[in-house]
Amino acid sequence: MLNEQEVLIANGLTYFKRGDFSLGYRTILDAALHTDDNEVFKQTLQFVEVYEKDTSEDKSSLYSQLEKCANVIRKVPVENPNLLGKTILTGKQLTKNYNKGRFVLGPVDVELKKGDIFGLVGENGNGKTTLLTILGYLITTTSGELSFSFSEEIKDDYDLKSKLVYIPQRTGVWYGSVIDNLKFSLVHHGVTGEKNNLLVHMMIARFGLWNYKDLKWKELSSGYKMRFELARTLLRKPEIVLLDEPLANLDILAQQVILEDLKMLAKSHVNPIAMVFSSQQLYEVEKVSDDVIYLRNGKPDEVLNLEKKENNSLVIELDSENSRDKVEVLFSNEELKKIEFNGGVYILYFNEGITFNDVLSTISKNEFSIQYIRDISNSTRRFFVY
Repeated sequence: MLNEQEVLIANGLTYFKRGDFSLGYRTILDAALHTDDNEVFKQTLQFVEVYEKDTSEDKSSLYSQLEKCANVIRKVPVENPNLLGKTILTGKQLTKNYNKGRFVLGPVDVELKKGDIFGLVGENGNGKTTLLTILGYLITTTSGELSFSFSEEIKDDYDLKSKLVYIPQRTGVWYGSVIDNLKFSLVHHGVTGEKNNLLVHMMIARFGLWNYKDLKWKELSSGYKMRFELARTLLRKPEIVLLDEPLANLDILAQQVILEDLKMLAKSHVNPIAMVFSSQQLYEVEKVSDDVIYLRNGKPDEVLNLEKKENNSLVIELDSENSRDKVEVLFSNEELKKIEFNGGVYILYFNEGITFNDVLSTISKNEFSIQYIRDISNSTRRFFVY
């Protein structure tokens, strides 16, 4: 039976072989980083040089070189510390009063385990950033208890901030180049010399910064600034990462890459990370999150959470140029319970027993034109359409 590291390497090679070059490349880099071995880093960076110089869309010709790199990685045993699923943060009845009680966050109960990814959603002004900064130990609560169970003893605030990292939506300006800043950051964590140079180059490659490593802050787009922040954060080997609107100002492709990376990093078998991130991109949040915390008026919406668990009926989000009358005619009374039109799309509520495949079949048989369709039965999206 293959161990987790072997599975990771095999997956990386499979992704690359079937044409998912970027995913396969990043997966193999993760496997190499797990070894924490200088010789592995050197061999891997030789492949990185070749990969980054190849500007063609089809990189299948590089497979044999990637396979050689994978074989080097395999030679270094990697232990699994079995940390996935271990509770690392517990918040009980957390509250925060602002403006003499005009806004109150909470009470909120949170339990985070290693490998957990929690999405934090809600309309602006409902306390998402406040909750993140409380969990990040940046502001004090009015009441409640917040405790951590890190894998190593925390000696001081600096140690705490290394294991518990909060990345704000608008990060601070930094000076100098990407690579110099990352090297400087790693020096602060006691890593110098050859190890510093190799590890920084590995992290630069891992987060797609290879061709941008000599650029300065003002020369980077929002997407690459976020990649830089993730690279700098991961050099600390954190155990909890809190991100405030990491998808803001990113294009769709950049959002997908960031989300993919967050999930890969959180579920690492060597250094699993507990993550909480807020976003207005509900669908994207739900795709990668193990659970979603929905705040309304500063409180977790218990009604929403209950309805999500108890909902057994199909709810569809549909974008079509057809009139409401035609949409209603398309489905019989036995199928359709309710229809709403909001934000330029139809929200269709179906009677129990109707499946998404049933709906697709009806649309296909009647040659009903649509621009977009999505099952939002278990999505918080359906609570934003009223």
